Order: sequence, then structure tokens, then C-alpha cells
Amino acid sequence: MRVCVPVCEKDLDALRSACDRAAEFSDLIELRLDCLDKFPTGLEDLVNGLSRPLILTFRSSEQGGYRHSTREERKTFWTSIAPRAQAIWWDVEGDLVNDLSPDWSRVIASHHDFSGVPADLDQIYERLASTPAAVLKIAVQANDITDCIPVFHLLERGRKQGREVVAIAMGNAGIATRVLGPSRGSFLTYGALDDDRATAPGQLTARKLRSLYHLDQIDNETMICGLVGLPVMHSVSPHIHNSAFEAKGINGVYLPFEVKDVNQFFKRMVHPRTRELNWNLRGLSVTAPHKQMVMALLDWIESDAKEIGAVNTVVIENERLLGYNTDAAGFIEPLLSRFESLIGNQVALIGAGGAARAVIWALQRQKAIVTLYARDVTKAKPLAEAFNVDCRPLASAFFDGCDLVINATPVGSGAYIDQSPVAPEQLRGARCVYDLIYNPAETRLMRDAKDAGCEILGGTEMLIAQAQLQFQLWTTRNLL
Repeated sequence: MRVCVPVCEKDLDALRSACDRAAEFSDLIELRLDCLDKFPTGLEDLVNGLSRPLILTFRSSEQGGYRHSTREERKTFWTSIAPRAQAIWWDVEGDLVNDLSPDWSRVIASHHDFSGVPADLDQIYERLASTPAAVLKIAVQANDITDCIPVFHLLERGRKQGREVVAIAMGNAGIATRVLGPSRGSFLTYGALDDDRATAPGQLTARKLRSLYHLDQIDNETMICGLVGLPVMHSVSPHIHNSAFEAKGINGVYLPFEVKDVNQFFKRMVHPRTRELNWNLRGLSVTAPHKQMVMALLDWIESDAKEIGAVNTVVIENERLLGYNTDAAGFIEPLLSRFESLIGNQVALIGAGGAARAVIWALQRQKAIVTLYARDVTKAKPLAEAFNVDCRPLASAFFDGCDLVINATPVGSGAYIDQSPVAPEQLRGARCVYDLIYNPAETRLMRDAKDAGCEILGGTEMLIAQAQLQFQLWTTRNLL
């Protein structure tokens, strides 16, 4: 599995330093010469001093280059200045390939589209394939997870035709092509030097590709699991499950799947009877906003999940999709280890989504008294009626006398990381505040709760408990 680390710097000294760092996790290093402040000259000393094979890239701004360069400038570089050697590849855009006379065995003919998947993708492939270039590279923007399908098909086409191909879906929705691509025939995959040095949307670091996703161990038999949601990149679930796969010696990988249209994802990529990919997909975690919508797409749902009205776990087995809910058990386990009993406890629940459904169901099983609080009582009313609980406006709530206050909203993480669903004064007099958010480990709500004299409980314990149950369902083994 080849991992290429692109380096993008403004001068040759910085480029040389970045290359030294990139060598630790790379098989190849890409010099993004379009990042340089000046026209790229004097590369010989830099090139000769590097310990890894190189890809030279002088990208046009239309194809993702970092500074404007004319076609003539790029042509002059490739015909008169670019170093040539056995360990050097040239990545040349398709608009220039036919104007050059290089060593074709070291040329990557490339095309990039940062707006989406072009309608003439097959024609673009054929145009690049008509050149003598040794490798064909096509990178397109994935605006939803299903945009990965034509990219995987390009890899399959190249393999059948005996052509070396790099095919990538850029963006968070395209992560699967970066991780699974090499095992499906991609000539290489790209990994950033650091989190803040990605040279294309959705580019993971080389370190993560190898240490988190275990890229070098993935093959066609690898069991694939993943997290379905929007957004998903903040999740620590890949760390939990990929570490478990490695510890248990299981040939598996767990990926983030950024899904907008869950119906199309399940039809085209998940269900064995209709999917358009031949991959060993075994299980899915489902998070917001899809926990309820996914239920209509399954062949069977366990009774507890039906009662809850939300599914957070899918198992693909014998061409059937099986639905479970591990949120309820994962949520209640940390509570029962701290409270001797929840019978008769007054619980204030903030939120009315899929997680809230599992929370109410689990608390009622423990005979707690639940009151639902929401910013929009009208939207929360159907959930309150489904479980026969009182529903009140959040803005005017005060939790003095509550045994437990639970946050089942995303407020406190992601785009809302510096926010709390309630004001600090609303928490005074509450015994314990339980925030189901796990990233960050301590939210603003939890800090405010400590200042108000409340006990606090974060979402990490729930995350691990529910993940343990998911892992068992997918593998019949324990996570820990």
C-alpha cells in the first residue's frame, strides 16, 4: 500500500524541512510546486537529497493549484526545468499531457473536479487513458457518500484493463475511497503531513491512515463497519473500534460515513440485494440525524428498538439488514453504577431526537419520572406523547430539586462546542448533570454544573458501553 504525503510550502528551505518530516510515514513524497511563491527553479539539490521517491506537481489554479500560473509557465517547467530521474514521477494535468515528450513510464496524467462528480466521468477516464501515461489519476468532490460509487468503479475498470489508476473522492463524504482505495487497486493514496496541512478536502493524515485505519492490513477480505451520520468526523468511534479490531486480531476496519441521503446510501451501498459495490460490509453505527429514518430501510428490528423507536446499530447478515438499539443499555449502565436505584427519581431530559427516545425508554424501565424539555415544545410533543411524559419549554425551566438533568442534544460539541443548552442559573439545586456528549470530554454544560454544585457525568462511559454491545453484534466478541 503506497501512501504519498504532499508537501506544500512557500520556499525551498521550508519544502526541504517538510520533506524530512514526511519521510517518516510516506512511501512517496509529492512536491506541490504550485505552493512556492516563485516559479519553481533550483530543485536539483532538494531532489537529490531526499530519501523517498518523488511526485512533482505544478498544478494549475483551475485544478486546485495554490497560486495562479499560466499554461505556458507550466509547459515551460515540464519541458525545460523539471528534474528527471528514475525516482521522480511527474503529475501532469490532462490539458498538458499531449504537449510533452517525457519518460511516460514516470508520468501520472491527472484530472481534478472540486465541484462534484462530472457527468462525463467515463469520457474523462478514456481521454486520460488514450495517453501513454503510466498512471491515470482522477479526483472528484464527493458531496454525499454515494459519490464514492463511480470512483470505486473507476478503480475496478482500471484493474480489469490492466491500467494503474488513482481514483479519489475528495471531501469528508469520500473518506472511504482514501482508506479502501489501495486494497481495491489504487496505485496510491494521499495522506497529509499534519491535520492542518491537507492539500485537498477530506485528506486524512498519513499517520492516521497507518496507525488508526491500519491501511497496510486492509485487503478484499477485510470486514468493513462504519458510522452513518451527518456530521461524523468529530466522532471517536473509529478509534474505539479500530483499536478493538487490532487487539482482537480481526481483519476489520471502521470508517466514518458522512451521509446526507440515507435512503440512497442504504439502497446503493448497504443492502446486499441492491448495492452497487462488492465490499464486505458487516455493520453500521447510526447517529444523528438518521436513527429513526433508518428503521424503514431494515428487514428486521429487535423488539426493544421498536419500542424505543430508534436504531443505532445495523448488522448485515445473510442478505438481510438487522436493526438494534445499544444506546439505551449504554446510557443506563453508568447511571446504575452511581445510583443505587432510579425508582422515583425526578429526571429532566433536554432534547427530543433519537438519543432522547432511548433515554426515556431506559429511564422508564428503571421507574424514574421523566419530564421532557425542549426549545420547541411543538416539535417535541410527539415524543412526549409516545412515552406519556410531560413536555415543557426549556427556556423557562429551572431544575432545582431534580435528581438528574440529562443533555441529549448536540449542543456542546461540533459547531456548538462553546455553548450550553441551558443557562448556569437553571442548574442550581440539581443533584447530577449527565451530558451524553463525549467530545469534548468536559463540555460547557458540565463546567457550569460543577460551578453550580452538581455532580457531573460525561458521555464517554455511555459511548464505550454502547460500542461494546455493537462490537459484539458485529463480531460475537467482546470489545475490551
